[in-house]
Amino acid sequence: MRRRKLTIILASLLVVCFSLYFFHSYSYQTKQLNEEISAMNGAADSDEMTDQSKTEDEKIPEKKVKVEDVSIDIAEKEEKEVVNGENDKRNTISEGIKEKVRGVVEGVIKLFEKDLNIVAIGDSLTQGVGDETENGGYVGILNNTFQDNNINVTIENYGKRGNRTDQLLKRLEKKEIEASIQEADIVFITIGANDIMKIVRNNFTNLNIELFNQEKPEYLERLRVIFTKINEFNPDTKIYLIGFYNPFDRYFADVEEFQTIVDDWNESSKFVTEEFENVNYIPTSDLFIDSDIELLANDYFHPNATGYKLMAKRILENMEEVSVEQEVMNEDGE
Repeated sequence: MRRRKLTIILASLLVVCFSLYFFHSYSYQTKQLNEEISAMNGAADSDEMTDQSKTEDEKIPEKKVKVEDVSIDIAEKEEKEVVNGENDKRNTISEGIKEKVRGVVEGVIKLFEKDLNIVAIGDSLTQGVGDETENGGYVGILNNTFQDNNINVTIENYGKRGNRTDQLLKRLEKKEIEASIQEADIVFITIGANDIMKIVRNNFTNLNIELFNQEKPEYLERLRVIFTKINEFNPDTKIYLIGFYNPFDRYFADVEEFQTIVDDWNESSKFVTEEFENVNYIPTSDLFIDSDIELLANDYFHPNATGYKLMAKRILENMEEVSVEQEVMNEDGE
C-alpha cells in the first residue's frame, strides 16, 4: 500500500514539475521536447540530451572552457546588450545582482602554494546552468573570489549538462581532458544526480525505493573507476567530489522518500571518497533545505546565483589548499 502511494505521489510530482517547467523556462523554449524535460530535471539533467549530443561530440573536439577572465563588469555587459538589441531579457542589472558573484567569504584568502591549476568536470552544476548572471555558477564565483584576493589560479571548466557517471567515464577518454587533468593541482567533480533521475524517468509509473537501492552499487563502482582513472592521469592531484542536493525539497517537502534517497546516495558517495587518500567529499545538500531565501533558478531545479554562491563558499571552506584569514578589528576599531 505504501509502495502504491509512493508511486502515485511521484507520478503526480513529475507531471507537476513538467508543467512548472513549461511555464517558467526561458532559456530552452525553442529546443526539442527531450531538451525541455532535461532542463526541468535540474541538477539531474536529461541523459537523452547527452546521448543526442554524443554524435556531435565525435565530430567536434571537446572545447576547453577557460574562466580566467570570467570576472567581468556586468554593468558594461548590459550596455553592450542594449547596443546589440539583446536587452529584452534584462533591462537593468542591479548592484545586488553584481554582488551575488563576488564576496564569497569575509576575510582574506591565501594559498598554501604559489599558484594552482584547477579542472572542474561533471554535470550541469559544474557547467553553471541556472546562474542568471551568466557568470559560470560556482566555478565563476570561485574564480572571481581568487581574483579579488590576487590569487593566481587557472580554472578549466568541462561541466556538461546531463552527464551521468557512465558518460563522464567516456568523456575522461578525451585527450584534451586527460591533458588538463595531468596538469591539474585540483579536480572538482559534480556527478550523480543524473544517475538518480534516470531511474525516475525510466520507472516513474512504478517507482519504489528498492529500484534506487539496486542501482546504487553500480553507481558507486563507476564512481570508483572515475577516481582511479583521474589518479592514473595524475597521482599528485587532489580530487573534490561535490555532493548534490534534493531539488524537490522546497516545493514537495512532503515526499520524504526523495530526500532519503539523496541522503543515502550522498552518504554512500562519501564512503567511496574515503577509500582514496587524495579524494575529499564536500556536502551541499543541507544548504538547500528549509532556506528562507530563493536558491533555485526559474526552472525550479538548478541553483540560481545565490545558490551557487553558497556552494562556492562551502567549497572554499573545505579546500585544504587555501586558508581564510578573518578580518578582526582591534579594540580601537582600527
